[in-house]
Order: sequence, then structure tokens, then C-alpha cells
Amino acid sequence: MSCITTNSLSKSYDDIAAVDGINLDVRSGQVFGFLGPNGAGKSTTIKLLTTLIQPTGGSITILGTDAIKHPLKVRNRIGVVLQQPSYEPTLTVEKSLEKYGMMWNVDRKQRRDKVEELIESFDLQEIRKKKNEDLSIGQRRRVQVAREFMHEMELLFLDEPTSGLDPSARRKLLDFLKNKVKTGLTIFYTTHVLTEAEYLCDKIAIINKGKIIAVDSPDELKNRFGNEKTIKIHIAGIQQNLLNLLAGIQDCKIDFNSGTNITIHSNKSELVLMEVLQLLNKNNVIIEDLSAMPTNLEEIFIKAVNDSNASSA
Repeated sequence: MSCITTNSLSKSYDDIAAVDGINLDVRSGQVFGFLGPNGAGKSTTIKLLTTLIQPTGGSITILGTDAIKHPLKVRNRIGVVLQQPSYEPTLTVEKSLEKYGMMWNVDRKQRRDKVEELIESFDLQEIRKKKNEDLSIGQRRRVQVAREFMHEMELLFLDEPTSGLDPSARRKLLDFLKNKVKTGLTIFYTTHVLTEAEYLCDKIAIINKGKIIAVDSPDELKNRFGNEKTIKIHIAGIQQNLLNLLAGIQDCKIDFNSGTNITIHSNKSELVLMEVLQLLNKNNVIIEDLSAMPTNLEEIFIKAVNDSNASSA
């Protein structure tokens, strides 16, 4: 079942198309990643989907409801954590959580239980009595995300939720979100940390210049854009003439850094590697270390955006 559907959704400011006719189909019970460079239209899209701004054209259906005609119905069923910091400076962490539960009319006992659950899940025990104004940026961000779970929702929008978090807190949040999705929650997730998207997301859309340029699972995106592999070879001792010898090898890009490290990028990595090894052996070059790595999501993202920019130039 579709949780979010858009058809030719657009938003323009004067002559600038921030969102340019995008079509989305987000299925229920998954994490949908929304990636793109700065200024690509990610935040504008989230503001449209969460009914914070009105579109210039197109349609939006959220949880079966026309979000343009009935924004309040949509808002009652979703959660939203935007990039902008949002906190009550003089309230303690636990009071902030409790207040948010009151705003959503959560009854007193359930509110207390939720506060305790979230303080443990987000590792807020040591700061529960601290005022928000005395917290670090990362701590405030954890409270901001935790606060959203004080109420029941079917769909959650998270815009760069791990900004300011250390690696341990980031992983704990991602695992928490994974477990919530297992209960039926749908998450629309934007991030600049591509390893997060690869770890968390069931499906990913890449947006650039207001247009969707790719939509697929992380694995399928790798199949589409990730035929290229990176081979790294560390050799013993500096070989001054080796780069000239390697320059004759076809179907690859070779970087020869610091005289002892060779990096090879190729869509025909197995054939290229065989040719490189034969050349090294012929010239009595000793190999100390060798590794071949498949293309990761970051490289796919860069390639997709670069290809999009080239085609629109």
C-alpha cells in the first residue's frame, strides 16, 4: 500500500523551480531515503509533503488523504523532525518530553511510560534533569528526535536527524528507527551521510535541481551505477617509471600516489587487474597489499548527480 504518492509535484519561487514535477510512490512500512546535494530540493519537498507550504502544481496524497485539500487530517497522523533546531530552552529533557506528550493529548500514565522508554532508548539518563539550553548540539538533536516519538504516528519525516551526533549515538538512533519500522511505521529520511542511507533505507530516491534522477533499492542502484570497482595496490619501494608503464592499460583510470600506492578505477576490473599484475611481475615490482572494493553508495550518488548535471548542461 502506498503511504506517499505525488504526481507532477512542483514548487517555484519566482522563476526558480525548487521542485520540478516529481513523482513519488513510497510504500508503507519502509524507510525511504531522499538524497541530493545542497539546494537540490530535499527540504522543499519535505515541507510540501508535511503541508507546511503549498505546491505550485501537482498532487500529494498522504496516507490516502489529499494533503493539499485536507492538511490538518494529514498532520494528525504524521511526525516531523526538520533540520532546524527546536527545543524549549528552560525545560529539562524529561519535562520537554512530557510537554510534547501533553500537546498530543497522551494520557498521564502513558505519557510517563513513554518518557521513561525514550530516555532509555535515546540514552538520555545522564541529562534527563538538565535544561535544554545547557545541552550540546548533539544532545539537543537527540532530544528533538526522541520527542517526536511521544505520540503515535503512521508516517515520520526525518530531515538530517543525525546531524551533530557522535558515531555511537548515530548507530543507536538508526537501530531504534529500524525496530520502529518493523512495527509498521513508515519513515521518509534525508541525510548527507550516505553510509546511513545504505544501512537504513529500503529504497532511495536521488534528487538534483528539483528533479528525481534515480529511484531504487540500494542494491539495484549499485547494479545500475556501480559496475565500476576500485582496486588498490601497495607496492614495496618507490617506482619512478611505473606510471608511464601503467599508462598504456586501457579501460581504466589509474592514480599513482606517493610512489607506492596505485589506485585503479575500472568497469572491467578483473581484466584490468590481470594486466596490471602481469606488468608488475614483468618489472619485478613487489606487491605488499592488494584490495578490490565494489562501488559504494557515495560513489553512486556522485556519479548519478554528475551524469544529471552533464545531461542538463
